[in-house]
Amino acid sequence: MKNIISLFKKDLLLEFRQQYTFYGILLYVASTIFVLYLAMGQPEDLVWNGLFWMIQLFVCVNAVAKSFLQESRGRLLYFYSIAGARDFILSKLLFNSLLMALLSLVTWALFSLLLGNPVINGLRFIGISILGGLGLSLVFTFLSAIAAKAQQNAALMAILGFPLIVTQLLLMMKLANTAFSQVIQDSLLMIVVLLIVMDVLVITLSIILFPFLWKD
Repeated sequence: MKNIISLFKKDLLLEFRQQYTFYGILLYVASTIFVLYLAMGQPEDLVWNGLFWMIQLFVCVNAVAKSFLQESRGRLLYFYSIAGARDFILSKLLFNSLLMALLSLVTWALFSLLLGNPVINGLRFIGISILGGLGLSLVFTFLSAIAAKAQQNAALMAILGFPLIVTQLLLMMKLANTAFSQVIQDSLLMIVVLLIVMDVLVITLSIILFPFLWKD
């Protein structure tokens, strides 16, 4: 646990020192949402929900892609000498999950400000957006580790991520639709449990498979 916290603090410190990266993501989110506002004003519920998750997907790719791609070979060798593979990947998953949770809140706030807020149950939608952001960050963090070992090929992450993330996006959009009405669907709890199980599965696979990449 001590190694995980230390590696997490390292990523947090780098993020504070390289604030242009975080501000660049915020600028990307704000400019994209503003263009959507100019193009369609305040869309209807289903369109609003679809656009929100589309922006979430692109934000996650931009925010998480740098997790391993920014790590040089010498730095990885140094981390290999002071920490284990499990500690390293868990610190990355934790940092990117918290970063994506924050960006999910920012995206929701900008959507509400510029594109209106058709959400009836705001707290439920915030919880769903954070849960969805966590799921996206976990998947793309693991894919970033794989892409980093393929000669820093970021395109590989997008290619591998698309078929893996489609099912998760469909579940999250269906779950988020329940926040636009007062009616609670019977399948709500089942979808939440399924998303949590998928997140746990990604974490487990990361812990099992990453050490093989780490040794290379």
